[in-house]
Amino acid sequence: MSVDTQDMEIVHRGLRRESRLLIELMAAVAPGDTARAKVIAHHFRIYRLGLKNHHEGEDELLWPPLLARVDLGTDIILRMEEQHERVAATLTRLDAAVPAWEATAGADERDTLVAALTDHRAVLLEHLDDEEATLLPLAADYITEAEWASLGEHLVANTPKLTLLTLFGVVLEDANPTERALLLSGLPAPVRGIWHLIGRPRYARHIRRVRAA
Repeated sequence: MSVDTQDMEIVHRGLRRESRLLIELMAAVAPGDTARAKVIAHHFRIYRLGLKNHHEGEDELLWPPLLARVDLGTDIILRMEEQHERVAATLTRLDAAVPAWEATAGADERDTLVAALTDHRAVLLEHLDDEEATLLPLAADYITEAEWASLGEHLVANTPKLTLLTLFGVVLEDANPTERALLLSGLPAPVRGIWHLIGRPRYARHIRRVRAA
């Protein structure tokens, strides 16, 4: 029986959206508005941590079993690893550009940051599109349910709880009712309760601040 990898595509949708919106939001910050820059920089760091943990989970838990089981998929998996390295390189560039802009909200620093984030998004989209087209079908056939579930467990274990609630909001934001039910069904009942009582309103407040005109 194939593993359902739809949840990965829902996560990817959130990454695509936030990487686009971060470019737009940063470009719109007026020179010298350090208060606004701080809000956007904070949101970037949440996005960055989510992406880092997502990719590290794949590196540690997905690629090794696939390489051991799928001879015909070796080229695909090695390409995924190379794409992860390219994405990581763009994040390293952003790790320097974001604090430089956040400190002064200078126009030159903003333009440098927007260019770096634009490059990051191009590399990221190439990877996500390729992963969905070529890697997820392999995972569906060759990865066990427990191994697939370990990706989510890795994210939970390596993300501060309040940040995790925000990231869950990012993923759920554009999900349709069926997708939302799928994602929530994978959570223990107490965690679902925490999301509805604390996480959802907290995310709504956070995203209003981030996307304020």
